[in-house]
Amino acid sequence: MKSIITFLALLMEAATVLSAPGKSIKAGPDGKYTITAPGIKAQFIPYGATLTNLFVKDKNGKDIDVVLGYDDVDYYPKDPGHPVYNAIPGRYANRIGKGKYTIDGEEYHTELNDGDNTLHSGTNNWSFRFWNVTEHTPTSITFAISDASNSSLGMLGRVDSTVTYSVSKNTWHIKMNAVSPERKTPVLLTQHTYFNLDAYKNPATDKIWDHTLYMPYSARYLEADQGALPTGKILTAAPGSINDFASAANLALGHARDQPGFSGNCGANGACEGYNGYWLIKNKPSRDAVVVSLASPFSGVKADLRTDQPGVVLYSCNWMDGSAQLKSTQKLAVNGTAVPRTVGRSSCVAIEAQDYPDGINHPEWGRVDKQILSPGQKYNWESSWTFGLV
Repeated sequence: MKSIITFLALLMEAATVLSAPGKSIKAGPDGKYTITAPGIKAQFIPYGATLTNLFVKDKNGKDIDVVLGYDDVDYYPKDPGHPVYNAIPGRYANRIGKGKYTIDGEEYHTELNDGDNTLHSGTNNWSFRFWNVTEHTPTSITFAISDASNSSLGMLGRVDSTVTYSVSKNTWHIKMNAVSPERKTPVLLTQHTYFNLDAYKNPATDKIWDHTLYMPYSARYLEADQGALPTGKILTAAPGSINDFASAANLALGHARDQPGFSGNCGANGACEGYNGYWLIKNKPSRDAVVVSLASPFSGVKADLRTDQPGVVLYSCNWMDGSAQLKSTQKLAVNGTAVPRTVGRSSCVAIEAQDYPDGINHPEWGRVDKQILSPGQKYNWESSWTFGLV
């Protein structure tokens, strides 16, 4: 009886959120929804529940926009490259190996949109959808989506989900939940945030390699094949090795650029330089421990991640080809002369707190039960980024 009551309560909660009158909540003249708190301003659009701008204070007290995106909100759904700029991919983020998974002995097949694998549930994932705005206050905004069965190939059963973004002093908070009222289904969510803490204003470089990265509880990582799909092996990064960001604070993101193997460290038969993999978070001393610190010596900005997720994906933007324009907030001028720049290779880093990629196909990791959502259960995800100075 208790489980039935819990299930009905979850259904009522999902129905209340998803039926809220989002159409009456208006965006600003620029098409964006803005929330603010001391030291931080964040802006969003319903497409993909996307963060378009994130302004924080640099070492000179100036507001700088530290995430990627576009000025024109109408371009997000038109962009043929669709890099998932600061959006919510779902219902299953990252890769599903060979486009298949099994629940209760039955095999399901998903869209192959990344070579032999499925990426972010395919080409109709949640980052391609317009979410409903169900609440907007000066410091928070909530988006909701109802994902019908098989809207993404092989993802069966309806899933109802919400994401609430909020801000407090110097901090951006993200909370997500989901329910699957009809049947068991894979669910794994993340906020796919792309950073450049220089805001592309460093005249010396537009690359990310001078940023520092510290992940004190993440010496272990998943080995991946040439398609960035985990092999199943869990490795440990030796101090000073390419994948080491745990042994010392303030290691440059590009600390291993001169090491053999860096140019092909993220696969693609040597074409992917840097990082596109998953690091485990182990033995953090408390729920509120900082698990990732990203910092820019140029701007002086430091970003600290706290999360309830068991690891993070790092992607150092190898596949950015320079065709995407920067936002007007990130244009650089030297002595009054504009410096032409675009979003080039290795000029940003995506940091995505999430569960183990392809964990539904690796029971040896013990994550299957965490990634298959059943009726009566509720999926929860929570992270925050706090911005300060180095």
